[in-house]
Amino acid sequence: MKNVLEVENVTKTYGNYTALNKVSIAIPEGSVFGLLGPNGAGKTSLIRIINQITLPDSGAIYLDGKPLHQNHIQDIGYLPEERGLYKSMKVGEQAIYLAQLKGMSKKEAKKKLIMWFDKFGINDWWNKKIQELSKGMAQKVQFIVTVMHEPKLLIFDEPFSGFDPVNANLIKDEILKLRDNGASIIFSTHRMESVEEMCDYIALINKSNKILDGKLSDIKNQFKENKFEVGLISENENIFNVVQEKFKATNLDSNGVNNEYRMEVTLNGEDTTKDLIKYLNSKAQINHFTEIIPSANDIFLKSVANHE
Repeated sequence: MKNVLEVENVTKTYGNYTALNKVSIAIPEGSVFGLLGPNGAGKTSLIRIINQITLPDSGAIYLDGKPLHQNHIQDIGYLPEERGLYKSMKVGEQAIYLAQLKGMSKKEAKKKLIMWFDKFGINDWWNKKIQELSKGMAQKVQFIVTVMHEPKLLIFDEPFSGFDPVNANLIKDEILKLRDNGASIIFSTHRMESVEEMCDYIALINKSNKILDGKLSDIKNQFKENKFEVGLISENENIFNVVQEKFKATNLDSNGVNNEYRMEVTLNGEDTTKDLIKYLNSKAQINHFTEIIPSANDIFLKSVANHE
């Protein structure tokens, strides 16, 4: 798969503080790439370097296989966590001005803006000043300004901040549509549920170092611990103890409602899933059997804790 962006061994220091230490990531074309990490990990420093707001001390960045150049600014759309619209300027006038900075003509910009304003149902905002809008309304405008020139690479830093659930879902759907239409997206957030819903790939940065990256589904498989949630139907009130005779188990429901007992069971060293199912079938009726896949939040917490 082609990478739209490649970051190779980027280091950035501020005095004696190292913000990034030889960090490398690759953003596959047409994907949502989650850039994750605790506060102060180095994510913002990397985003600022990709946007050429600051320069790295060492390392290289390639966009579409070419060294990152100031002209590439037209190929990147950036929605910062701290929004930056001019509060006393009218919405339509400001959006056209910002689109022209990205290389669009005034005519083309107005056409695209009318389309986006209509999609979001905000046509009557055109002559309003930003200061007249709520935070969420202003963020809708900034989202439109970020994506309207259809860049190859989009960078969203906490894009749902300040949105109510309805509008957060609206923006999420638009981001996924942009991906499906070929855009490549860097998505930085602390909302792990959004990572689960949206990200194809992730990288985790902690204390200036990349500690994890890859396809999210592959990473989840790497972090699996051979644990299963099991529901057993049995008239034996001690069925949990019976399971514990052979496997490590945690009781999830000791009430045995309708004679079903729920528990979390972990495979032993040499045992397979088939061995577990065979044993359980010999002791009770299996009502449900589900492998426990670690969440993005579980992976985040475990990886950061292991790197401390």
